[in-house]
Amino acid sequence: MTAPAPGAVETVFRMESPRIIAAVARIVRDVGIAEEIAQDAFVAALEQWPRTGVPDRPGAWLTAAAKNRAVDLVRRRETYARKLAEVGRELPEASYDPEPSGPGDIDDDLLRLIFTSCHPVLSAEARTALTLRLVGGLRTDEIARAFLVPEATVAQRIVRAKRTLAKAGVEFEVPYGEERAARLGSVLDVIYLIFNEGYAATAGDDLLRPALCEDALRLARVLAGLMPKEGEVHGLEALLEIQASRAAARTGPDGKPVLIADQNRSRWDRRLILRGFEALARAAECCPYGPYALQAAIAACHAKAATYEETDWRTIAGLYGRLAAVSPSPVVELNRAVAVSMAEGPEAALALVDALADEGALAGYHLLPSVRGDLLHRLGRPAEARAEFERAAALTRNERERELLLGRAERADPKRAADRVERADGRGASEAR
Repeated sequence: MTAPAPGAVETVFRMESPRIIAAVARIVRDVGIAEEIAQDAFVAALEQWPRTGVPDRPGAWLTAAAKNRAVDLVRRRETYARKLAEVGRELPEASYDPEPSGPGDIDDDLLRLIFTSCHPVLSAEARTALTLRLVGGLRTDEIARAFLVPEATVAQRIVRAKRTLAKAGVEFEVPYGEERAARLGSVLDVIYLIFNEGYAATAGDDLLRPALCEDALRLARVLAGLMPKEGEVHGLEALLEIQASRAAARTGPDGKPVLIADQNRSRWDRRLILRGFEALARAAECCPYGPYALQAAIAACHAKAATYEETDWRTIAGLYGRLAAVSPSPVVELNRAVAVSMAEGPEAALALVDALADEGALAGYHLLPSVRGDLLHRLGRPAEARAEFERAAALTRNERERELLLGRAERADPKRAADRVERADGRGASEAR
């Protein structure tokens, strides 16, 4: 064991909390209580690890500590004996290993946790917020950023969701038959949101959170194996495979973001791209493309292009048009505007972006002024472009993105930057005199 570095316990818990909560929920059958028990294990680590050092397998230590507390809780329940008779099974010991899955079931506590969090007794907003909290390990403020809503709203959704699940007595399980089909759309949305948070972190010093991407991709693959006739399941898997293929090229050696136009495409993972193409082909065999399959088709256009200049922007713009028809949203329209700018020119796209700005739905979304800044720069309007990039930098909470946007602001209007340096030098000379 080694002495914990500052913040090491918090880092380990943030990474491991979804698995800990899922393992405990399997015992206590209540996600709210499971989260509380996981927090108790975290507190125990904060107390013990400074004295004993960080275990070689810190996640296993936290999970074992949480399971022990869960078993103790079950033992103390007054109704325990009655529940034993009802379910016909013995109490698990502290070294508890989940009971074997039945035929066709998924031996994955994380997936069970997602389906539980996506139960129909909850609103769509509550399902995604709760799952991002429990499975994604995100803080409330990060979830609020992802949803573009106030943090207090997300906090209320999470608290009410856990109370609703407990009151309804929702089982910790993967549903079957019609109920599974009904809840699938919400599960797909949640998996995508988890991946997106890992692929472009809303806050912090790093652009990527690879563990979240890996969890989401693994869950998408499991679902694809479980539901081979569901086109959107394959569509989601295809999208995540292709997006994940670019991860290594999205940041430079210094950790700064690299835009897709500047990425070294030899660093794209061809194995993941091939898996994505195969999943997209399976989606096409099942039914007409849904929203996730359409997004995967867009990602496939980028993956097929040997260089940025060879990208088929007209096809991408058309796919975004189809996506806007089946799943309209301001973000889709913003992405369509980017594609239109590449296919038809920045002036045509600027009209689309200005219309979105007037609507106000993306008022707090940093990519709106970022896109507008790019269009203005290409149209030869440097001062306006710089102002938009600076506004985008003020809106983002990711340090790497902020650095990138401020750099683009400087490059958009270099004359102004030079004038500012000259004025600063003049002040220094005056002060020296």
